[in-house]
Amino acid sequence: MGWSSAPPVFSAWPVYKQHYRGRPPVSSVPQLHLSRCKFDPGRPSISFPKGKTNKFEVSCSQVEVEESLSDEACELVNGTELIIGEGDESISAHLFQAVKNNNATGILLLSDIYGFEESSTKDFAYRVACNGYNVLVPDLFHGDPWTKDKPMSYIEQWLAKQNRQRVAKDVFASAKWMMNEFAAVGISKKLGVIGFCFGGGRVVDILSQDQDTCFGAGVSFYGTRIESSAASNIKVPLLLIAGDSDPLCPIDVLEDIEKRNKESKMVVFRGRDHGFAHRPQTPEEDEDAEEAFKIMRDWLHDGLLVQN
Repeated sequence: MGWSSAPPVFSAWPVYKQHYRGRPPVSSVPQLHLSRCKFDPGRPSISFPKGKTNKFEVSCSQVEVEESLSDEACELVNGTELIIGEGDESISAHLFQAVKNNNATGILLLSDIYGFEESSTKDFAYRVACNGYNVLVPDLFHGDPWTKDKPMSYIEQWLAKQNRQRVAKDVFASAKWMMNEFAAVGISKKLGVIGFCFGGGRVVDILSQDQDTCFGAGVSFYGTRIESSAASNIKVPLLLIAGDSDPLCPIDVLEDIEKRNKESKMVVFRGRDHGFAHRPQTPEEDEDAEEAFKIMRDWLHDGLLVQN
């Protein structure tokens, strides 16, 4: 369908605005304080009017995306806190919405064990939105994320409570909400899905179950507890990003996924441990995090914008 030049907006009313000139680096993204609003399915929609690196294996897209955004491109991002659904099955979520350069494409971002409100996850979601997307970050843990003050001896007990079927149900409910928002304004586009750590492992689960229905591309950052056999059922492009010094995301598991699925590609960074791409701890990690972000950005551009 045709597009007007006005930016698309969702029916969940935006209540936060933060101006930025250019694309902020990871360390400079502001801590967002999002106001609350409950999604009302009966509310009328607002109409849409759109060098050398240390990685030793790189399989990414052929389409080049602009290296840096112009001063005008990332001027405004709206953030809203939502409640999707009702009662015990309701899901809290943050929506980060590009305004001026919105490409009318949705992304689900699945958090690590620290949950959807952790600052590094929100910072990353902001950056993705800054590149034109509408990013929904659902609460995968229903208000009970892992916290750093908990003893590690409890981690397995806590993980056992995060039922994969329940998590998948929440992810698909979140995806359906976003797709309904697009359908309400006459736009039909498949979503992207990004995940870190726990969420990165669930990206593989979700895409294997989805079978090219909701999602058009996925990115898994150092996914944990991945069942590589599930990759045989994935029908869309899947990018796997990890470090070769990460015991939580063995490279041989990612290699097995590549063997099982021709739609998957792997990028491995030398000397990098878990979490480097969304929670860099050193200048060297920050440099690789920037490179990983660019690779992810190109991958999503090819899989969600060029293909559609």
